[in-house]
Amino acid sequence: MIELRDVSYSYADAPALEHVDLAIGRGEALAVIGPNGSGKSTLLKLLNGLVFPESGSYRFDGEEVSRAALKDRLRAKLFHQRIGFLFQNSEAQLFCASVRDEVAFGPRQMGLSGSEIEGRVADALGLLGLEALAHRVPYHLSGGEKRKVALASVLALNPELLVLDEPMNGLDPRTKHFLRDFLISLREAGKTIVCATHDFEYVEGLFGRAAVFSMGHGISRTGDYLEIIGDRAFLEASNIV
Repeated sequence: MIELRDVSYSYADAPALEHVDLAIGRGEALAVIGPNGSGKSTLLKLLNGLVFPESGSYRFDGEEVSRAALKDRLRAKLFHQRIGFLFQNSEAQLFCASVRDEVAFGPRQMGLSGSEIEGRVADALGLLGLEALAHRVPYHLSGGEKRKVALASVLALNPELLVLDEPMNGLDPRTKHFLRDFLISLREAGKTIVCATHDFEYVEGLFGRAAVFSMGHGISRTGDYLEIIGDRAFLEASNIV
């Protein structure tokens, strides 16, 4: 589904990704781990078409994703409908007057009919248990509730790929357990999941594979998730724990 070949990217003169090679299969759940500043968030932005390779190539379902390719508005719209991005800071995604409007925003932009929008909103709110909050102002919610609303707004578009940046960050243990079980159910339903995380305890059972970033902004190791997080010496040497 996703193929990165020798991808590099930098912010001004500061490298963020260096010669990254990565392939992600359809229906796979991949953890992206590594120390802060190693390039994890930049990789997620690149997968979502928010930044583009300065060198190398990114292909999604066999088609190249680049600044030039996404200048085609229809192609860009179709691409972004297939990928859902959950930011580390949920408030960066919330800007509507009510939870219902927040979840409906994406389907409205797709040009769906009123009845289809209502159906998607009801389904997304139901999946996350947010029906009672439908008319609340998102900014007045708790951190865990905001995270669920942001995820519901992503799921209302029914994306094939979910890209999550530290989804457990700042949540209480109960919400972390809920979110883990929910993500496992999405994986079992066939969604592809790419997730940057440090919360190894709270994502047990979700991932099959991990990609580890080094402070050199490249991927130093890929392999079985449980094998990698069980290698304490490697994690310590990589400044991950």
